[in-house]
Amino acid sequence: MLKQQRADHLLRRLGELYPETPIPLDHKDPYTLLIAVLLSAQCTDVRVNQVTPALFALADHPQAMMNVPVDQIQAIIRPCGLSPRKSAAISQLSKILVEQHNSQVPADFAALEALPGVGHKTASVVMAQAFGVPAFPVDTHIHRLAKRWKLSPAKNVEQTERDLKKLFPRHAWNQLHLQIIFYGREHCTARGCNGKTCLLCRELFS
Repeated sequence: MLKQQRADHLLRRLGELYPETPIPLDHKDPYTLLIAVLLSAQCTDVRVNQVTPALFALADHPQAMMNVPVDQIQAIIRPCGLSPRKSAAISQLSKILVEQHNSQVPADFAALEALPGVGHKTASVVMAQAFGVPAFPVDTHIHRLAKRWKLSPAKNVEQTERDLKKLFPRHAWNQLHLQIIFYGREHCTARGCNGKTCLLCRELFS
């Protein structure tokens, strides 16, 4: 198959395999999603979902969170790793949301990426899943599978994102990035598939 043919095949097959794409991080609104995605950096979604109930019981709104001592936030989120940096970012961004955005998470890439601890991937997840804006957040699973499926030779996630956006229709991005993550976790893992073992790899390259 040519590259575009592989992309078209994957779009169809992933849609068949994962017709439903629930957001893996537990949240109730854009703010709690933002905090959960921030915590997920170098941490599993499962661990984040174990930690956030206690954090959100303490404060689930920017106005409340900005008044929680940073060391108290850090004590709760420590199991997620990088807790000094993440707790400071949560406190600071909450204050910025209150003071500059009327306590609301902005539906704007630039405004999100200007917040402490919020990079392009985090902003993309929030824009896609909280606001329905087409985005293609690329995590380690997507970066790995894009290379394994020969959709992108990129050495960094930024170029992988650009390459994938050219191959897949814009309307599919928000669901597709989750479908690829689900498949990568379940079937085409870093050690569990050599690029020829799992179902989709066999279909693409047999």
